[in-house]
Formats: sequence, structure tokens, C-alpha cells
Amino acid sequence: MTKFLLVLHVLAAIVAVGPVAVAASMFPPSARRALADPGDQRAAETLRLLHRICRVYAGLGIAVPVLGFATAMSMGVLDDAWLIASMALTGIAAAVLLALVLPRQEELLEAVEAADGTAAAGADATTGATTGAATGVATDSRVTVRLAMFTGIFNLLWATVTILMIVRPGSTTGA
Repeated sequence: MTKFLLVLHVLAAIVAVGPVAVAASMFPPSARRALADPGDQRAAETLRLLHRICRVYAGLGIAVPVLGFATAMSMGVLDDAWLIASMALTGIAAAVLLALVLPRQEELLEAVEAADGTAAAGADATTGATTGAATGVATDSRVTVRLAMFTGIFNLLWATVTILMIVRPGSTTGA
């Protein structure tokens, strides 16, 4: 049963976390492209797709810690330091995704949609001028830079968890 749970845990991590890591990393440069050319429907559609991938797979990602916890219980390693550190880092990664990455993606997506509406109404697409709440987001490139930083932190946390899962300090496997 332990091997079965471990296989499910690893597959869930690959299938759920991998797409979020890739799509979230692609989002900031895609947002910059979409904001630079408000009339580009393809850029806006790409941004919507990347955000949807992040949202959907973030929801599916709950299976990773659930299966990981079941696997750890089965292996009897719930009190090992590497596992406790991995669980803490997983919680921090989830918090970064839910509190910092996804909300900023939504803000940028709204800014692109607002800029697209303004461009369709005849705004100056070369300056990226927008109206309303989107103005601050669309004209401030620091927003996409910050989003890229938060995404990098999210990815770094998952990479660290992966390393801990493979190396498992103090494990008896001889690895």
C-alpha cells in the first residue's frame, strides 16, 4: 500500500504542480506582451488560459499534500525533520500561490481586459493608455516584475520540497 500511495503522491505532484509552475512562470512575460499591445486578442487569450491553468491545477494540487501525508503515515515518518520541513515549505508555497501569485494574475488579467476595451474604443494603443482601476496596473511594470518574483519563490519552494523528498536527510535507504 505504501508504494501505491507513493506513486499516487509523485504522479499528483507531477500532474498538478508542474503545470502551475510552468504556467505561472509564463504569465508575467505574457502579461507584459498583452499590456504592451492592448488590441492583441491572442495575447489576452493566452493570459486567460495561463491563469485558468494556474487556478484549476492549484485546486487539483491539494491532492499532493493529502497523498503525501497518507504516504508518510504509511511509512511511519511523520515525525522526521525532513518531512516536517517539507510540509511547512509546502504550506508556505500554497500560501504564496493563493495570496500572492493568483490575485496578482487576476489584477493583471483585469488590466489587460480593461486596456483591450479601451483600445477597442479607440484609445492610443501605442502608449498603453487605459482607464479606471487598470491604469495603475497597466502602466506599472513593477507589477509584472513582482509577480515574476513571487512565482520564482513559489517554484523555489517546490524545488526545495522535491530535493528534501529525494535526499531525505537521515533516511535509511542509503541514498
